[in-house]
Amino acid sequence: MHLDDILYPAIEPFESGMLEVEAPHKIYWERSGNPQGKPVVVIHGGPGGGSQPGYRSYFNPLKYCIVQFDQRSCGHSTPHAELKDNHTMASVKDIETLRKHFGTEKWQVFGGSWGSTLGLVYAQTHPERVSELVLRGIFLCRSKELQWFYQHGASEMFPDAFAPYRDHIPKNEQGDLIGAYYKRLTSNDETTRLEAAKKWTGWEMATSKLIPDSDYLEKANDAHFALAFARIECHYFINKIFLEENFILNNVEKIQNIPGVIVQGRYDVVCPPVSAWNLHQVWPKSELHMIADAGHSVGETGIAQALVEATDRFGA
Repeated sequence: MHLDDILYPAIEPFESGMLEVEAPHKIYWERSGNPQGKPVVVIHGGPGGGSQPGYRSYFNPLKYCIVQFDQRSCGHSTPHAELKDNHTMASVKDIETLRKHFGTEKWQVFGGSWGSTLGLVYAQTHPERVSELVLRGIFLCRSKELQWFYQHGASEMFPDAFAPYRDHIPKNEQGDLIGAYYKRLTSNDETTRLEAAKKWTGWEMATSKLIPDSDYLEKANDAHFALAFARIECHYFINKIFLEENFILNNVEKIQNIPGVIVQGRYDVVCPPVSAWNLHQVWPKSELHMIADAGHSVGETGIAQALVEATDRFGA
């Protein structure tokens, strides 16, 4: 089955704007679908990835009012690639500010990768505002997950893709690649920042699909995208997402009454399936769909089909 056979046709927003949240930050938002439909907020990955037009196609546009936004300092939000006052609970606050802005009582939360992380933390902070969680590529942001992908683990499966990322850093600094990249991504020298951003982004794009995708790889060459993506991700990860270790699992009782669907690629190298399994085991109202022939990307057919089935069911 082709992706076009699964997703709803592309649509354009009926409304968009900028919302001031905390100086100097303004976040870009847009709404599409049915203005009177079931509200859903779509939380993009990264952090720093920005929302994408294609995310709208995971929802029936007749049934849903689809809210998308760019998290602080990425996508169309301003200022670009700014790290000041950019942290997890600030983003949780921004989501709640958006909900109030639209006068929405309760909404579905849809997110993948870092979007699953932020979606879970938002739901644990404001459980009364979440009708369902539809999550993909679970990322709990534990230290072992960060080490797996950015230091050693995924490197054993993608040694050819890992080498340029690792070798951008001198050997004497390779024992802490996140720290070494953070130093370069926050350098006062623009060339240093951009070169590091390209290598960091290239590593993630090379591993995000079961079958490598040239369009994903090209994202590393987009300086505007790569700088926000790499700089904000590294900022969050060197600070352990500004939350205590194992925060999500330690607070899982707060979402016990929220129904949810977890869609996980069996061969997800970026966010290994064990995190989805760990979450499912302690969240009784969750369904886990392990997709046998998929990696990390929302655009893989098995993952897309399971997500659309979930949004169709919750939107009925």
